[in-house]
Amino acid sequence: MNKILVIEDEAAIRRVLTKIIQDENKAYQVEEAEDGLMGYLMIEKTDYDLVLCDIKMPKMDGVEVLEKVQKIKPEIPFIMISGHGELETAVETMRLGAFDYISKPPDLNRLLNAIRNALDKKQLTVENKRLKKKVNKNFQMIGESEAILKIKDMIEKVAPTEARVLITGANGTGKELVAHWIHQKSNRSKGSIIEVNCAAIPNELIESELFGHVKGSFTGANKDRAGKFEAANGGTIFLDEIGDMSLSAQAKVLRALQENKISRVGTDRDIKVDVRVITATNKDLQKEIKEGKFREDLYHRLAVILIKVPSLNERKDDIPLLIDYFSKDIASQHGNAQKIFLPEAIERLKEYDWTGNIRELRNVVERLIILGEDKITVNDVDLFASK
Repeated sequence: MNKILVIEDEAAIRRVLTKIIQDENKAYQVEEAEDGLMGYLMIEKTDYDLVLCDIKMPKMDGVEVLEKVQKIKPEIPFIMISGHGELETAVETMRLGAFDYISKPPDLNRLLNAIRNALDKKQLTVENKRLKKKVNKNFQMIGESEAILKIKDMIEKVAPTEARVLITGANGTGKELVAHWIHQKSNRSKGSIIEVNCAAIPNELIESELFGHVKGSFTGANKDRAGKFEAANGGTIFLDEIGDMSLSAQAKVLRALQENKISRVGTDRDIKVDVRVITATNKDLQKEIKEGKFREDLYHRLAVILIKVPSLNERKDDIPLLIDYFSKDIASQHGNAQKIFLPEAIERLKEYDWTGNIRELRNVVERLIILGEDKITVNDVDLFASK
């Protein structure tokens, strides 16, 4: 049920607005405030989905209400109600964050469209927050070993800066987790983090994927298309497996880093971009440079900060924490009760050589949960976790 607050000092207009809203949808719950101060105090105590707010009111005018609410609950959309001679002020409220403004007397269709659109925006904001929480959960860094604590400390120092970060480590160690943590703790966290797996894109398509293309630039280019750098504008781009990128694409990435602009395939027109670049690789880039497979100048641009993610064999003390985390997560996904791993079973798993790192451990935990009993024993590990 959507909860709507009408702040209006003229009782007759307040009643008309309330009636219009309730006639539109009986499920709308409408509350009223007779002045700006009362409205603000009600907003402090209640989470509204929409506020209709007059501009000229006693005790606190609508502009002040909007400014104060923007500081405490910026997700609430405001539709400002303006009288004659207040149009300039109403337009100013849009700059301050209002969703829309309606002139008195309100046009019915205009008002209802504004209400529907504002509620849709609020729902989208809520959904985005829910998804962001889900993303945060999916990219948690689990572990208290010395190696992981050092990485967490480095992330705290590096994230608020604009420094480029190169993350190294074997497959399955969790390099993408580090990238997401840096983004989420950065000043760009409200923007997007766009991931590109350079190893998964054919060399002939990597430039189009990163920088976009114009219609007719190659076979199959049926329309203009923006690339990942444009999509990440204002946020972060994470180039995973950067060591697999073609030399021609490396040259374009270098230009983007040097000049903060890119050009789509098939045109020389420059497009300015504001992007933080985080990269990752499982390759020895110094060796790749010596073999002529990776540009040294690009390496030095990317490796302002180097973070090496340890293998699971280097942080076996974290295995109990990881097992507990994975077993809870898997149980939640399957809708089952969490299974308990007995201490001797955990100790046996700590003896393994985890060449596949954390990714392999999660697969083994899931296999044991599916095939084992309510309590996972050392015998279950010997039966089902063997390689």
